[in-house]
Amino acid sequence: MHRAWAAFRAHPYLSNVVGYTVLFSSADLFQQSFLRGEQQLSAGIDWTQTARVATVGFCFHANFNYHWLRRLERMLPGGGIRAVAAKVVVDQLVAAPLTISAFYIGLSVLEHKEDVLEVWRQKFWTSYKTGVVFWSTMQAVNFSLVPPVARTVFLGGVALIFTIYLCHVRQQHDNKPE
Repeated sequence: MHRAWAAFRAHPYLSNVVGYTVLFSSADLFQQSFLRGEQQLSAGIDWTQTARVATVGFCFHANFNYHWLRRLERMLPGGGIRAVAAKVVVDQLVAAPLTISAFYIGLSVLEHKEDVLEVWRQKFWTSYKTGVVFWSTMQAVNFSLVPPVARTVFLGGVALIFTIYLCHVRQQHDNKPE
């Protein structure tokens, strides 16, 4: 474990971004394996969909969160109650809308949807409101207990849970008859 932590500290960007991406894309695999309907479950894993989620996770979420968390720590340093509360509020007002939007719009772009904003318009507010409750708690833990060097990968672990939710919500839209 000591070697792994030493490697993590020696290469924080790579460790955080790769770790986040693996956890983020694992959420889609989980959603496909356990939350899809019976008919879709028999069809097997849609690896193309998982690759899209991994692409959005790597190209936006992992990189954004790595730099965002570093910037947030510089703007509001410390782990006291006021600093943590301020970080949580700023995170929910700035980062949350961006990351949820990137998820829905990014996947729509990768799927070559005609209207890349359609799913975003239908799912954003529900996802954002749910995320505010979930992420406020998780980010308070992150900002108060996790060392800054490991915050992005911790966030990836937490994002695994929330991304399962987002993939499930998005899948519900995709299966509605039109």
